[in-house]
Formats: sequence, structure tokens, C-alpha cells
Amino acid sequence: MPIHILTTLPKQIEATFKAIIDIDNRMATEANHTATHLLHEVLRDLLGQHVEQKGSYVSPESLRFDFSHFSKVSNEELERVENLVNDLVRENILLKELRNISIEAAKTMGAIALFGEKYGDKVRVIRFGSSVELCGGTHIPSTGMIGYFKITSESAIAAGIRRIEAISGVYAEEMIEKMDEQIRGLKDIFKGKDPVLAVNDLNDKLNTLQKEIEVLKKEKLLSLCPTLLSEAKTIGGIKFIAKILDVPAGDLKDIAFGLRPLSDNLVAVLCSNNGEKAAITLFISDKLVKDKGWNAGQIIREIAKPINGGGGGQALLASAGGTNKDLLNEAINVAEGCFSK
Repeated sequence: MPIHILTTLPKQIEATFKAIIDIDNRMATEANHTATHLLHEVLRDLLGQHVEQKGSYVSPESLRFDFSHFSKVSNEELERVENLVNDLVRENILLKELRNISIEAAKTMGAIALFGEKYGDKVRVIRFGSSVELCGGTHIPSTGMIGYFKITSESAIAAGIRRIEAISGVYAEEMIEKMDEQIRGLKDIFKGKDPVLAVNDLNDKLNTLQKEIEVLKKEKLLSLCPTLLSEAKTIGGIKFIAKILDVPAGDLKDIAFGLRPLSDNLVAVLCSNNGEKAAITLFISDKLVKDKGWNAGQIIREIAKPINGGGGGQALLASAGGTNKDLLNEAINVAEGCFSK
């Protein structure tokens, strides 16, 4: 017996009512359900008989089919699946419905039973050509009423379980129309050129420009080094640079390496407040590491304490991050104290 769910109770609960099915929604649901059966059949034929249904969802707008498979379904395989399902759609295969037949007879016919489902002595079999399944759901009279089948995604949902999502009928048409509209828009933007070729060409140019930008950016950072060195003060017989720079934390290391060839008697404490957190990079010249036994990776832990941070690294170069950007100057004072002893 059908069940109808109401959003509000009628004023006269004793009255006689006539329940009317939304035909458009019903037919769209039927089309997606039948498409699910065809998809199952094609996947087994194409990928192997190890494919088993592990779950599904059918609505008027779309379908979802979960199945066992050991690897990602490639784009080429998905295209083949889509084409084969649409071949079955165009064949306009008639529904053959068998009600109240024995489970033994159904199995003899080759009907696929869902793993984990419990069946009674009598079952219902839905057949569309070579697709034969035990099923209690609603279906269209013939596959041609699906109209068109379009896969929208393929993904993994668990180990050894894949998911295909798809649409059919008017929803598939709307999707294709939207894609055509986007392609036409791209052709207008690229003055009639093939959009794929034009986008690839644009991407190549973008990559080239990005590399040029990175080179210019590095050159700009390195240009800071002579100025920083000229501002160094002498403490304990070494040149000491301490500077808060408005650059991303990742650039501090490039600046430190830019300073390396300029002096063999240098300690640089480079700080960044360009971001949510404070960042410090400590550089010690190779000769000082060797002669004095200093280790940037150890020293920076002390320097980072005022900014509520921690860090580490190698003897030559170390980095630290912290939450308190307002105390970077105090961290610099700690650093100066470490190297003036």
C-alpha cells in the first residue's frame, strides 16, 4: 500500500481524500532508477563480475551508485560506461516485470540479488534485456524514456568502494545546455579559438610569467642584502644584523642565503610580521659556526621565547614561529644578548 506524507494536517481529518502522484517527479525517479540498473549491468560487463552494488540513491534529479572495485575508474572507462548505457537507452528496451516468482526461479534466470538483503520465498524481478535484478522499486516502461544518461562524478568512499553519480533526462539536457553556454562564452573571450587550445596556451604563458615573477622577486630580496649588511652593528667582534621586515616568512630564508656570501663574520636575526604569526630566521656565518661552536638550531629556541614560539634547524640556519608579533623587538634584544656574551 502506498504511503503519502503530508507537510500539514488537513482541517477535517475525517474527510475523504484523493492522493495524486506528481507524475513528472515520478517519471524522473523511474528513469534514474532504471538507469541505475543499466549502469550496474554495464559496470559488471566492462570492469568485471567482481562489481557488486554496495548502496544506491535515486531521486528525480539524480542517481548515486556505490559498487565494489579495486581502483579508480579512469576517464576513458567512464566515457565507455556512459556510451554503453546510452546505447541501451537508444535500444528502447521494454520492461519485463515478473511478480511473485520463487527465489529459486529468479536465481535460475540470473537475477542479481543485493548483498546483505533478505528476500522472501516470492520475489519481484525487473528485467531490461540482459539486466536482471531482484527489485521492489518503480521503473519506466522502456529504456528510451531515460532520454540521456550523463555521469557527473566518480570517487572513492571507502577502501575498495567507488561511487558514481549521474543524471538523466531533462536534468542531463540542462547540464549539457549549460556546458554549451560556457563553451560559447569561452569562444567569445578567445575570439573564436578552440577553448581547450586557447586555455592551454594561456596556462603556458601564465606559468612562464610566474617563473619570471619568482626570479624578479628573488632578485628584489637579494637586493636588500647589501643594505642590510651596511646597517649591521658590531657586537663582540662580529657583525650583527637584526631587522623586522614586511615580507612573508618564507622569504626570510632567501634573504639569509643572500647574506651568506657577503660576510664570513655575520649573525643575522631576520623577523617577519607579515602574516598571522610572528616568524624569525637566524643565520650564522659558516666560519662563526666552526670557530665559536654556535648552533642556530639551539639558539633560536631562546630567541623565540618572547613571541611564545619555538623552532629549530641546523647550525647555520634555523627558523621559529610564534603567536605574539608585538614582542619581536624583545626577541631581537634576547638575540643580541646571546651573541654579545
